[in-house]
Amino acid sequence: MKSPTADGAPGGTIECEDLVRIYSADGIEVQALQGLTLHVAAGDLVAVVGASGSGKSTLLTILSGLDTPTAGSARVAGTDLLAMSRADRVHYQRHTVGFVWQQTSRNLLPYLTGVENVCLPMALAGSVNQSHAAELLGMLGVKHCADKHPEQMSGGEQQRVAIAVAAANSPRVLLADEPTGELDEVTSADVLETLRHVNAELGMTVLIVTHDPTVSEHVRRTVQIRDGRTSTEVVRRRETGRDGAERHVAEEFAVLDRVGRMQLPQDFVAALDLKHRVRLALESDHVGVWRDHTGEDSGEER
Repeated sequence: MKSPTADGAPGGTIECEDLVRIYSADGIEVQALQGLTLHVAAGDLVAVVGASGSGKSTLLTILSGLDTPTAGSARVAGTDLLAMSRADRVHYQRHTVGFVWQQTSRNLLPYLTGVENVCLPMALAGSVNQSHAAELLGMLGVKHCADKHPEQMSGGEQQRVAIAVAAANSPRVLLADEPTGELDEVTSADVLETLRHVNAELGMTVLIVTHDPTVSEHVRRTVQIRDGRTSTEVVRRRETGRDGAERHVAEEFAVLDRVGRMQLPQDFVAALDLKHRVRLALESDHVGVWRDHTGEDSGEER
């Protein structure tokens, strides 16, 4: 039940280069994205995390086709998001991407049952398949919600039905905006496992935007956004040691932009008390970074 492209290979790549988004209101400009670069392979499961105001929600509205960047480039599943006509945008939102909102009440129409909600995006796309809708609900563990209205479902059930709605037209990419924001810890874990199941079983690229640090336990890759740019990434994999035991390995990377800029993790900066400037040394296989003591020695104001 994979979601391949016409040539048989999943095509849900996300490619953003130097994205800038500037909002203007009452003569004041706010730069939400400041040259953000992000690459997500087809079929990957990625969480984008960051504090409020870091730019993660702006990124998601651009990827969903609800907004357009001020500068830079963005392509999703081969679609150039800066060159879409109005008709292209409608087709893109109906067939290429699925979307899950944070607010459970925003994802489902209250006067439709679970299966009717799943059939709705199919109807808008021109082809209703009730058996496929029922299959999706069963795969996501909410088959019992097929004939229930949203008010008769728990918050977690509503979100899992919402994921089925987002996956109804077999999009190549599924975007989730704070999907666990209104749920308790146990229910959040269930919803995140549902997203992982969609990724594994349907082959969809899944991008989750969140401030919840526990999301990282359910994804292969976590991308940190700070000040409108990607700053660090954590990649997780499984390794088998010489003793035959399987281990989970997590590696943290700083992200370099085109001109070689990067942001050091905040805990690194705090641990070494790095301020204003640092000393650098180029070694044969690495770059050394040290706290600068020259300002202290010379009496220079810091």
